[in-house]
Amino acid sequence: MKIVSGQRLVFSNSVFCFVLSAMFFALCLSTAVAQPKKIPRIGFLVPGSLATYAARTEAFRQGLRELGYVEGKDISVEYRYANGRLEPLPDLAAELIRLKCDIIVVVGTDTTAAAKNATKKIPIVMTNAGDPVRAGFVGTLARPGGNITGLASNPSGLYGKKLELLKETLPKLNRIAILTDPEGPGSEAGFKETEAAAQALGLKVQLLEVRTDDGIHEAFRAATRGHADALMVLNSSFANFYRKRIAELAIKSRLPAMYNTEDAGFFVSYEVNRLDLFRRAATFVDKILKGAKPADLPVEQPRKFELVINLKTAKQIGLTIPPNVLARADRVIR
Repeated sequence: MKIVSGQRLVFSNSVFCFVLSAMFFALCLSTAVAQPKKIPRIGFLVPGSLATYAARTEAFRQGLRELGYVEGKDISVEYRYANGRLEPLPDLAAELIRLKCDIIVVVGTDTTAAAKNATKKIPIVMTNAGDPVRAGFVGTLARPGGNITGLASNPSGLYGKKLELLKETLPKLNRIAILTDPEGPGSEAGFKETEAAAQALGLKVQLLEVRTDDGIHEAFRAATRGHADALMVLNSSFANFYRKRIAELAIKSRLPAMYNTEDAGFFVSYEVNRLDLFRRAATFVDKILKGAKPADLPVEQPRKFELVINLKTAKQIGLTIPPNVLARADRVIR
């Protein structure tokens, strides 16, 4: 009887242990199910304003959607805008790091520099970053070698191509004024390349360095005193923020001006298709989230370029665009 009773006790203990284990397993399972799924957090750092970058931001979102990401469900994006000022960029980059973003997408050379100085660990995806090798962001385009990769926007020879188009559009062009922000990363190298291209075309160059809002007006007065025939604006966060004011002053001064965007009223623009760059930036985010390392992802060059002629502006400053240039334009604004 003791043996039987003992056997019953052993059997009861076994059942009790089994039930306890099952309950513990069920509790763990329910806890795991109850925990929300961690979704990747992407930082998106822009040198301009929400309004000026609305179309490009939407192009990036479109790229994510095409890859199957639903913002707010499969991925979250923290947007930060510097509103055309360089000073906030370091603090905004640091804020995205404090938010523990998995990847930081940056727009432009100045913004890339701020993110690079802020972190050597978090992957950084450049969008529209000029020449990243010359700026020191990557070792080579084929092998970036660090935590930065993405898309360049100033392929070799682009400034020369722009000046050729400007010369073709303005056959009597003799003196070209170059407006640049001397404090922007890569500005000195960009000017030297432009200057070399101008000299090859037999053009005289006038350098206009602009650091402040008031400096824009002085630059145009200097261009007038220097008898400039046209103005080329080199890309920078500063120039992008004040592009409408620059375009307005160019029209007022009856000075043909070329920049890399058509939305401000410049009479001609020849530039990388920015929307295409922003869509393609999403592919780098996707690859990194799936395990790729920025050091091993080659930096990509632009694929699409656009020549846009603004006939409305041309008429305001008394220009007649040659028919052969109009025929080559991707878009004509009337």
